[in-house]
Amino acid sequence: MFTKFFAKMPNRSDTYIFTIILVCGILGLAAALTLSIERYLQLTAPSTQLICDFNTIFNCGTVMQTWQAKVFGFPNSFIGLMTYPVVITLAVVGLAGVKMPRWFMAWAQVGFGLGLLFAYWLFFQSVFVIQALCPVCLVVTTVTTVAFDALLRYNIRNNNLFLPHKTSKKLNHWLDKDYDKMLTGAWLAAMIALVLVMFPGIYQ
Repeated sequence: MFTKFFAKMPNRSDTYIFTIILVCGILGLAAALTLSIERYLQLTAPSTQLICDFNTIFNCGTVMQTWQAKVFGFPNSFIGLMTYPVVITLAVVGLAGVKMPRWFMAWAQVGFGLGLLFAYWLFFQSVFVIQALCPVCLVVTTVTTVAFDALLRYNIRNNNLFLPHKTSKKLNHWLDKDYDKMLTGAWLAAMIALVLVMFPGIYQ
């Protein structure tokens, strides 16, 4: 009985991956909830000081008043309230050792990818157009990036993306050397550098 139980448990690498996704999902949901509450306060009590309004650069209130903050006609944070529970559920299912169908995991990667593109569209809009940053939104961007990389690692390792054999073998070789983690870390470092360059006043 115990042999069968442990046989169903995810291997160490899968546990690591789904734990990362779970933590990212929880942080993302907390950030989305915070932004939703802050938006409600901004609408009902405009004079209220928002907890993420630190200065003219790090200012959620400024970002929330732009059209980019409600692309679909409602606050973007509502999207997070709907999607991050799905991320959390996927992580819990993975930690339980349940193997989802390949097609499902492939579409999950597409969903994570769309979320990543949207997060970075908002990030670049904040940097280059709005010229103000929402600290909580930066948390969302970061956890979305990390979760995307974690799921991509899992899907490549388990051949869930229907890639050609040679391509899959080469990508797995890169994963063995942790190139994906280095690339993700370098990308996030580049985004931090971009913020420091675009907002020199951040040093003051």
